[in-house]
Order: sequence, then structure tokens, then C-alpha cells
Amino acid sequence: MKRTIGALYFCLLAIHASGQQQLISDPEPRTAAIIGVVTDTDGAIIPGATVTVEGSTQPDRHVETGGDGSFVLDHLSPAVPYHVSVHAKGFLDWTSPTVTLHPGEQFDLSDIKLAVGLVETTVSAISVEQLAIEQVKDAEKQRVMGIIPNFYVVYDQRFAALSTKLKFELALRASTDVATIAGVGLLAGINQAADSTPGYQQGAKGYGQRFGAAYADGVSGILIGGAILPSLLHQDPRYFYQGTGTKKSRALHAISAPFMAKSDKGKWEFNYSSIGGDLASGALSNAYYPQKDRGPGLVFGGAAIATGGRIANALAQEFILPKLTSHSASNAHPKD
Repeated sequence: MKRTIGALYFCLLAIHASGQQQLISDPEPRTAAIIGVVTDTDGAIIPGATVTVEGSTQPDRHVETGGDGSFVLDHLSPAVPYHVSVHAKGFLDWTSPTVTLHPGEQFDLSDIKLAVGLVETTVSAISVEQLAIEQVKDAEKQRVMGIIPNFYVVYDQRFAALSTKLKFELALRASTDVATIAGVGLLAGINQAADSTPGYQQGAKGYGQRFGAAYADGVSGILIGGAILPSLLHQDPRYFYQGTGTKKSRALHAISAPFMAKSDKGKWEFNYSSIGGDLASGALSNAYYPQKDRGPGLVFGGAAIATGGRIANALAQEFILPKLTSHSASNAHPKD
């Protein structure tokens, strides 16, 4: 009996040792994970986006981004080629290049930026091009106190790049508006009374010279900085109203307006169009200002004054003018 029990005991030990040896010689491979954050091209987080991972030997898996735009795809087999795709309402789909994971790796997809695709309204989905046309039409109705044109401000948070045609249409509309011409006439009268640019004489002829110079300055600045250079450099000449956040962040947004512009792809970049337009307009003014007033000072001094004016205007646009601008509330839409 004792021999039987002893034999059974040694048999069980042998089975256990064999199992342990199998576990040591053939350990289970560690799984891997893919993590990331989904934002739009402005860096704003996109919650609720669907993230899908596709592997050649595994079924597709789907997760949604959380409130902070992040996601985790875990328990993925290593050494398997994967593709990650992201879909979000109102944006173009995004797909990663091939990702091959190592055991235990946590692969970070940190640069997922979705571009605007179709923009949905309460009635139907419209194309980005159609949205841009509607935004320009709406902007052409915007007037401070119902009189002064305020065409270059966008209250709609949905970004839509302007075509070259729309950029020139907006520039011509602003430069030929009756209120713009009347404002130039008032400025010429003030300059006449102050005898600024003394190279021009007094009287009707002098007033005409000052009017022509002031109007040429304004039109050249609008056309070069608001249409020609933005078309060539693929930049948007408009001011994008922020309207939310702390007063500090809104003020910084406004102050940066002369120096930062959105590209036609919706990314922020240095505002070559605005700065270049002011410098080009100043250089062009050397052709019609009196001889003694010409020179580098006219170019760089005028550009500095224009930049300062743009900062003051942007601050007013952010904190004051929306309440005084007709149609500003009706033109405001959330980003998503």
C-alpha cells in the first residue's frame, strides 16, 4: 500500500515538474498597446471619435476617444502589422502608416490631426467650398452700428478655406464700399486741416491729392495683403473671432493677429500676407507721395503704423465690436 502511494506521489511530482519546464521554455508573449490623442488641425480635442485598429491576423477592434480626446487599444499581439484609422463626424478620415509592435511596447500615435471634411448643418451636409461661399456672403452683411463694413471677421467657428476668387471678391467688396470711400474722404479732410504731408498744397487740389493718396494706400493694402499674397501664399486674410476662454487668452489671440494667420489647410503660421502687404503697399506709395516724403521711412513707418492699427482693431473685434456689429450673432456657429 505504501509502495503504491509513494509511486503515485512521485508520478505527480514528475507531471508538475514537466508542466513547470513547459512554462519556462515556452512563456506566453507579452502583448502591446497603441495609445494616442485625436485633435483637429487647430489642436482642439475631438471626443467621441471612432478609432479602429486593423491587423492581418486579428479581427478589427474599435474604441472611442474620451472627453480629453485620448484612446487606448491594448492587448495587441506583437510582430503583427497594424493600421489605425480614425473617423469623426464632420472631419476627413485619418489612417496611419503601418505600425509593427514589439512585446510590451506602448506605441504612441501623438500626431493625429483631423482636417475638416463635410460640415453638417441642421438641414443637410454641405461642402467646405459651399460653406466658404456662405461665410463670405454673411460677412458682407456685417456692419458696425449698421454702417461701417466689418467684412474681415469670422464669427463662425467652422473653418472653411477661401478660394482665390472669394479672396478677391471680399477685397474688392471692402475697398469699393460706400462707407469705405466716405471714410477715406473724412481722413483726407482731417489731413488737410492738419496740413499733414505738406508736399501737397491746400485747397481743392490738395484735398484731391490727399484723398487719392489715402484711398490708394487703403486699396493697395487690402488687395495686396487681403487677396494677392493670401492667394499666392495660401493664407486666410480674415480675423477669426475667439469669443471664449479667459480675457488673457483672447487678448493674446487678438494681439497675435497681425503676425499669425491660418493657412488654407487650417493651420496657424506666420502671417506673411499681412506683413508683406503692408510693406508692399508702403513701397508702392513712393510712386505717388510728394518727392520729399518718399523713402524707406514711408515704407517701414507706414507698415509699423498699419501693424499697430491691426492690433488695436483685433482687440476691438474681440471685446467690443461683436456687440455693435449687425448679423454677428446669426453668423456664429460652433466648431463641430
